[in-house]
Amino acid sequence: MTTHVAVLMGGWSSERPVSLSSGNACADALEAGGFKVTRVDVGRDVADVLARLQPDVAFNALHGPFGEDGCVQGILEFLAIPYTHSGVLASALAMNKPKANHILRAAGVPVSDSVVAHRLDAAREHVIAPPYVVKPPNEGSSFGVLIVREDAIHPPQELFAEDWAFGEVVMVERYVAGRELTCGVRGDEPLDVIDIVTGDRFYDYHAKYDVGGSKHILPAEILPDVYQNIRMLALRAHQALGCRGVSRADFRYDDRPGGTGELICLEVNTQPGMTATSLVPEMAAYAGMDFKSLVRWMVEDASCSR
Repeated sequence: MTTHVAVLMGGWSSERPVSLSSGNACADALEAGGFKVTRVDVGRDVADVLARLQPDVAFNALHGPFGEDGCVQGILEFLAIPYTHSGVLASALAMNKPKANHILRAAGVPVSDSVVAHRLDAAREHVIAPPYVVKPPNEGSSFGVLIVREDAIHPPQELFAEDWAFGEVVMVERYVAGRELTCGVRGDEPLDVIDIVTGDRFYDYHAKYDVGGSKHILPAEILPDVYQNIRMLALRAHQALGCRGVSRADFRYDDRPGGTGELICLEVNTQPGMTATSLVPEMAAYAGMDFKSLVRWMVEDASCSR
């Protein structure tokens, strides 16, 4: 009997376009692999839609709030539909950056010092000494991220904007210079490390998704002991948060001449991008698993009570 997979994509978060790209890429690969696929552009009636479809598996290709924070996972648990990626608790924890940092630090994964503040307070005065990064606690794809340089006289005035769309609370985190490195985990197996090169540009939404916005060096050209340490820390972070399926941990590593040598984990993504050219599929391909095989593995790994 052919397995019926509902691919959940779209939704209404800021990351809707990324989710549609991920979802359609995964749906194409699953169809090519012989699965029966229904593409679901998720709306607030998703529970009714899934109850009517009764798929064997839900492939979660949503990104951002609702799809990545435990909400849709709870609906799938209630409907008893096996699903991919992390469960309710791990998704909620990883999406809340301050709470995730508490858990990661306790597990021995280095994270940067940070405080949580109301956005208006963070706009009036520096809540920590520059340089620092302001980020929404519950967004992805670098939405709402602001970098404050060491010589900045004023905090970012964008936080005063009436149309600020990323919540009233922000996380203010000490800035760590250096390389942007990332490492995926599949099951309980760490993948390889990618060095993301953007020149002088911040790794923002456009650097992530525009053609030519960044260059991926795989494997990252760093010292072997640092390379293996990153793989170990990515797996430790995955396990500390209780992640399942695939995840991706992002790091900063200051190996500049005269730099601190510091390595810190920025965040863990429980719903990493899933087009054929995204970071985790790129790592999987380097390890010998093509995109079609990766999404097949994710469907076969799906379960409830994750």
